[in-house]
Amino acid sequence: MTNSLTSTKLNAVDEINGFVLTSAIKRTPQGDCVELWLVTEQGPQVVVSEPQDHVAFASTNDKERIALFAKDHQVNIFDSHLKTFEQDDVVVLKCPKQRDYRQFIQRCEQHGITLFENDIKLTDRFLMERFVYGSVIAKRSRTLRVKPGEFRPTLSYVSFDIECDEDGRLFSIGCVSGGLGKVWVVDPENTYSSEDSQSLGYEYIPVKDERSLLADWCEYINAIDPDVLLGWNVKQFDCSVLEKRASELGLKLHIGRDGSAMQVRSGNSDQVWVEIVGRAVVDGIESLKTMTLFFDNFSLNNVAHELLGKEKLVHDADQLATIKLMFEHDKLRLAHYNYLDCQLVVEISEHTQLLNFLVLRSCLTGLSVSRPGGSVAAFINTYLPHVHRAGYISPNRPSDGGLASPGGYVMTSQPGLYEHVVLLDFKSLYPSIIRTFLIDPVGLVEGLKHPENSIPGFKDAQFSRDSHFLPAIIDHLWKQRDQAKADKDEPRSRAIKIIMNSFYGVLGSGGCPFYDTRLASSITLRGHEIMQATKKEIEAQGYKVIYGDTDSTFVWLEHCKSNEEAIEIGNILAESVNQFWQQTIQSEFNTDCYLDMEFETHFQQFFMPTIRNSEQGSKKRYVGKTSPAFGEQLVFKGMESVRSDWTELAKSFQTELYQRIFNQQPVDNFIRNVVSDVLAGKRNSDLVYRKRLKKSVESYTKTRPPHVKAAAMANEHAVAQQKSPPYLAKTYIEYVITPTGPFPVELPHHIDYQHYVEKQLRPIADSILPHIGRSFSQLVTGQLQLF
Repeated sequence: MTNSLTSTKLNAVDEINGFVLTSAIKRTPQGDCVELWLVTEQGPQVVVSEPQDHVAFASTNDKERIALFAKDHQVNIFDSHLKTFEQDDVVVLKCPKQRDYRQFIQRCEQHGITLFENDIKLTDRFLMERFVYGSVIAKRSRTLRVKPGEFRPTLSYVSFDIECDEDGRLFSIGCVSGGLGKVWVVDPENTYSSEDSQSLGYEYIPVKDERSLLADWCEYINAIDPDVLLGWNVKQFDCSVLEKRASELGLKLHIGRDGSAMQVRSGNSDQVWVEIVGRAVVDGIESLKTMTLFFDNFSLNNVAHELLGKEKLVHDADQLATIKLMFEHDKLRLAHYNYLDCQLVVEISEHTQLLNFLVLRSCLTGLSVSRPGGSVAAFINTYLPHVHRAGYISPNRPSDGGLASPGGYVMTSQPGLYEHVVLLDFKSLYPSIIRTFLIDPVGLVEGLKHPENSIPGFKDAQFSRDSHFLPAIIDHLWKQRDQAKADKDEPRSRAIKIIMNSFYGVLGSGGCPFYDTRLASSITLRGHEIMQATKKEIEAQGYKVIYGDTDSTFVWLEHCKSNEEAIEIGNILAESVNQFWQQTIQSEFNTDCYLDMEFETHFQQFFMPTIRNSEQGSKKRYVGKTSPAFGEQLVFKGMESVRSDWTELAKSFQTELYQRIFNQQPVDNFIRNVVSDVLAGKRNSDLVYRKRLKKSVESYTKTRPPHVKAAAMANEHAVAQQKSPPYLAKTYIEYVITPTGPFPVELPHHIDYQHYVEKQLRPIADSILPHIGRSFSQLVTGQLQLF
């Protein structure tokens, strides 16, 4: 099916406000053009630029060597006013066609010639150099002109999911769009019809074979014409299987808006790229991770359970076997299962406002809606055009990956059980440091050239007071986030926060061309200095700092008598610290201070444990009970109750134990009863460990942790039953500990109850009971002897 939209063009006076959904190189006899598919209020539109040159840079010293073979690849060489960060002059290299450009790059590598910015894609350069991020205004006079726009689309989408066997033989494809569901099932006997599924909320569509299945799905996608194809693990699995199976059947999946076929490419580390002209492909797992939403397990069943309180229709250990059985004997149930998976993805997307987040991220950074992560690419998009305008080109990524930079400040804690602890937190500390101390890649280059007009950093860094861009970029984002908060626009606020906080990370990442250990160190080590000086200032006022972590300071109000008094002191401390830094920064550096400490939380009760089997205070681990003004809830940080590798027994025991201790309630009988119930077999369902296999079972050769042993046992049992091994790389295994070791839960077993008492309950109890004059051993010795 050829979509008529492929012929859409701008008239001489037309102007389009749109959002860039996909960008690609369009090859013509005259050279490579940039094709942009836009979402607009009038529907999808395509615009195509005039031919654009692929661009790279090289040192002027290499100009003569390059000239010997440049013409072989249609490469033109131009002198330039630009320089490297090392102040070397450079020439500009321009090539009209991608194939010639790639061959030229290889030729330069063979001659040992260093190129710069040769990894910047033509499409990315075309947009970033015009400061176009997501929203665009496209206008044609004699040539196409694009400039930044403000259009924010509501993307249309289809959620889809496939069911197949282990060889990729397709059983069904389900789709949900606009609240309507359809499931195509390979059902040549027409066992069921749409009437059988109407009451279940979707349409059952029998097809005679896989070829018909794929053809009908393509026809549906082209008819619905969505901006986005949405799914769960959709690139690595669904799209990959569909493209592979179509190829095996001699078919192409023509679902591009220009009638072109879907393209699937694989890379290193299980990366998969899916390209559909005019449509974005959005994977739920990738996107939630990009939003910094994390789960113990990113399976659809687990995420749906945690976010929505819902589960898949089938989620047993041998899910594939169940799907195959349904296909053979109950196709209607298979279709319902397929449909519900699509619907769960829709509900997760709407619950998290996932697509809205991705649109906003694109409008801030230029990253495609389809692209996961991309912190380095986001930084390059927003920063590189400023570098060029300052007269420089980008450095190359360090070949050795770069030196590690110091991490965030973490203070050794003062362990103990406390009353009235306030948490003071610097608002976006690292972005604040960048703004305050003018930390910037170009600023570093200019600051080293003119140290007399600079602010000192760390590791001999100097940052120019006049020539810099990153502080202004952060300032712009900061103001947008404040407005988003005022508007209660959570997706926008989250998108901006993630982008701002990522800028420190990319400056310290060897994967970023602007990496320099002086940049990252001048942020983190300044953070260390700020945290240590803040502690000293607070303690000068008569209070005790018991812990500090990156940007957070925990202060014990030893003589405080009430929650109201604690809150008043917390506000006073935050204000006094801010005044201290305003004065200090102005007097020592003669610059504006953007450090902003906030009174974050008041804990009525607070516990800081020791490192296990040590008297030394732990780090990044604590428990606190907030006062009524802050929700009166238990907050666990780094403790067993929030760790995925501990059992439900440990989590519930720890929560209840701390609740009782913080409320001054007796704990002796509670502990004895939990131990008794475990030993009597009354808590068996809470004794399950759950852990992910990072690689295949066979790949664990040096050591075999408990979860790997359990998975191997389950796989061997399945093979003996002539079934597929259920536990592959990146799957989760549930197991228990028996007298003979770990055992998968689905196989018959006897539980080693003593293990759970000693390895799950005792460590939790021993960390806090001594602080209230109790001993786990004394409380349960008699019970252990009985069993």
